[in-house]
Amino acid sequence: MPVDELVQRFGSPLWVVSETTLRSKYQGLARAFSLRYPRVAVAYSYKTNYLSGVCATLHQEGAWAEVVSGFEYEIALALGVPPEHIIFNGPLKRPEELARAVSQGAIINLDSYDELAVVEQLALKLGRVVPLGVRVNMSVGPLAWDRFGFNLENGQALQACQRVMASPMLKLSGLHVHLGTFILDPGLYRQMAGKLGDLARNLAGAKLEYVDIGGGFASHNTLHDQWLPAEYATPTFDQYAEAICPALVSLLPQPLPLLLMEPGRALVDEAMHLVTSVVATKVLSSGQKAVIIDAGVNLLPTVAWYRHEVRVAAETGTPADGGVLEEVTLCGPLCMNIDVLQLRTALPPVRRGTLLVVRNVGAYNFSQSMQFIQPRPAVVMVDGGSVEYLRMPETTEYLRELERVPKRLLGKSK
Repeated sequence: MPVDELVQRFGSPLWVVSETTLRSKYQGLARAFSLRYPRVAVAYSYKTNYLSGVCATLHQEGAWAEVVSGFEYEIALALGVPPEHIIFNGPLKRPEELARAVSQGAIINLDSYDELAVVEQLALKLGRVVPLGVRVNMSVGPLAWDRFGFNLENGQALQACQRVMASPMLKLSGLHVHLGTFILDPGLYRQMAGKLGDLARNLAGAKLEYVDIGGGFASHNTLHDQWLPAEYATPTFDQYAEAICPALVSLLPQPLPLLLMEPGRALVDEAMHLVTSVVATKVLSSGQKAVIIDAGVNLLPTVAWYRHEVRVAAETGTPADGGVLEEVTLCGPLCMNIDVLQLRTALPPVRRGTLLVVRNVGAYNFSQSMQFIQPRPAVVMVDGGSVEYLRMPETTEYLRELERVPKRLLGKSK
């Protein structure tokens, strides 16, 4: 699909989603784990990108939903996801949200003893036993996320599991771990699987229905402090699966529970790009050339962590056509000095109107984007030669829709 045609039809900047890439990413991940473990379910992490069209595409492929708020839970229900295929995680599950999830039969992974008490009271009120999973955090290599769930090394995780098992109104149905994000070393997952398997074996009398290994798989982006580029550093789905599945198969009690996972970035990052236009070029006081584009950090918050690949659209010409690269600073359109997308990046000579493509921005950019100075642009999905809106461009009327101005402020200004 020619980039200039997309801009002519839908404007600039423009988020573009590839349906083909979304489907192939899901299929590749599901295949890698299903070849190595007998029962697998992939629950897409909604917080990564909760665009309904993105979620619906993955659900059509067979994905469950992993949500961390009542807001995301409602999106999953609206898209037709059965409650029993919704995993409800996160440190904030409001009592009314827990009540709905319990009554509808969603999978709930406990994050704290306070949450456990709320669910136990709900179970008493409903007069039935409620199944629960326990979120476990652990030290693995350099990773030590301990803000969520119960710690393994200090004994909290075992105690929490025993507390659930001791309650006549609760049933321990699963164990949940999420090591972290953008994990480039599959060996860390091997360590996690070993520790999780050992914990499961120590839970005498528990019949686990599932183990949930979370997400954190890396995509083809490059961290700022990363030496190797993504094409060399990012593991394949098969490498992740090979690190996790054999350890779980050998350590978990029989019959093997369902293996759940909650990928987000690895499924959607490479399926979404941002098309943007050059609006000006100038030379800064340092002598560095600056290129100003019409997309800022309000649309691409992940530039704080990643050196996203930026290409000149093919319609505009490339270095392969005989051009030379020059070092520039890439700036956005916001009236803020911090609106810098890349320092000292290499681009061929560009001018006002040149179209650029920022690649692999599907994870956490739309869901963390904001209307700051500029409204957010449209999102379209490309499938072969067809293009459809996933989200219309925002308007001033839309942004002011929820605002209310007291009548006393509506008089003529002095």
